[in-house]
Amino acid sequence: MQPETPETPETPETPELKPRLGLAAAVALNMSQMCGAGPFITIPAMVAVIGGPQALVGWLLGALLALCDGLVWAELGAAMPGSGGTYIYLREAFAKRSGTLLPFLFVWTAMLFIPMTMATGVMGFVQYVGWFFPNMSAMHGHVLGLALIWVTIGLLWRTTGAIGRLGIVLWIIMLASILCLIVASLTHFDAARAFSFPRGAFDLGNSAFWFGLAGSLTIGTYDYLGYNTTAYLGAEIKRPGSVIPASIVLSILGMFVVYFTMQIGILGVVDWHRMLDQQSVAFNAVASVVLNETWGPTAAGVVTVLILITCGASVFAGILGGSRVPYEAARDGVFFRSFAQIHRKLGFPTWGLLSMGILTSLGFIIGRLTSLTTLIQLLTAVMILVQSVAQIVALFVLRRERPGMTRPYRMWLYPLPALIALIGWLYIYVASDKNAPGAYPIQWSLAWLLIGSIAHRFWTRTHGLRAKHA
Repeated sequence: MQPETPETPETPETPELKPRLGLAAAVALNMSQMCGAGPFITIPAMVAVIGGPQALVGWLLGALLALCDGLVWAELGAAMPGSGGTYIYLREAFAKRSGTLLPFLFVWTAMLFIPMTMATGVMGFVQYVGWFFPNMSAMHGHVLGLALIWVTIGLLWRTTGAIGRLGIVLWIIMLASILCLIVASLTHFDAARAFSFPRGAFDLGNSAFWFGLAGSLTIGTYDYLGYNTTAYLGAEIKRPGSVIPASIVLSILGMFVVYFTMQIGILGVVDWHRMLDQQSVAFNAVASVVLNETWGPTAAGVVTVLILITCGASVFAGILGGSRVPYEAARDGVFFRSFAQIHRKLGFPTWGLLSMGILTSLGFIIGRLTSLTTLIQLLTAVMILVQSVAQIVALFVLRRERPGMTRPYRMWLYPLPALIALIGWLYIYVASDKNAPGAYPIQWSLAWLLIGSIAHRFWTRTHGLRAKHA
């Protein structure tokens, strides 16, 4: 006997999410989420993982993977704009096969990897505060990071339209910090220093090169993550059929130019050997080091403040997108009903926003007790199976089984970009244990999915659910 479909907890009087974000705000939110603390803290990490300036290859391959995967998001997001992104795509593709299992697992997993991603931005913020307070204690760092998270929650406690305007302001500040860093590095550029590759840097016959490349690609891909923020906010995007694809492609191409130029510029100022020591200031605040050694300490201090605001902008955009993930699932009865509640006056998911604050706080503490690179490897492994791989398969399924679906945007050169993205994600996943020794990302990701499957079994038994759109 089939369980009854749950009634959606909506009434005509219940407020809903409204489309208030145009292309400019969409690109600003994507790019703010993509950049943030990312390159300022991961450029040295990429150099350390691969062992030299050949880390530049990580940015090239990361851009390729991001663009190919971004085209998957673009087609699915334009065809099915709504709150939660991947949740909707998996629901529509697999409801008849596995019911609510895959959509549930996505929300279950996203509630882990999105806050962990935001936690890395908070860690970057604390690292750069260390430029001003080099003797700051670990406890003070913990308190500072938690304060940033909850100030961000306060800033997001407003209408989406106001958030879009604030997002543009933060985006402009982000661009200013990046521009200062690039100009400073390129005007004091030493090509011999930038391209001082170590012996065997490109030894393709050495397995160490391929594992190092996978680690560098993982970190580079992490820096590009955020191009999908507008897909999470699909219900709040004006003209989503055109704005979502445009915002994704423009964000990826724009950030590739920024990241690649930043990496070359920094290598031309700071000897890459200095970045190998994870306790050094060159590893923890390389952008401030560049400004200090080119324009002096005053300029370094000013730009470091801009970088701190940029880190905050990333956390701002990420928590905004993450807070919308459980909303659609809760409306379908596939997640806790409270997550479907919309603030009656301001029009945002209240419990989604609060939960992101709590879980980001936990992720930040975990990251502080381990390391940034370990946290990146863990969150990437958890994300790959249920979001990246499953979503690519969903695209293939929907293309085959629902050819008549309205698709305002269709992937260029289909299916080649989707296949490249699939290979790239699997390469990163398989190499993750090697690049995070002792952390076991593969085992933890599989364990998390197993626990999620058990939780789904319990959920369906107690709530009597099946897919709303089966």
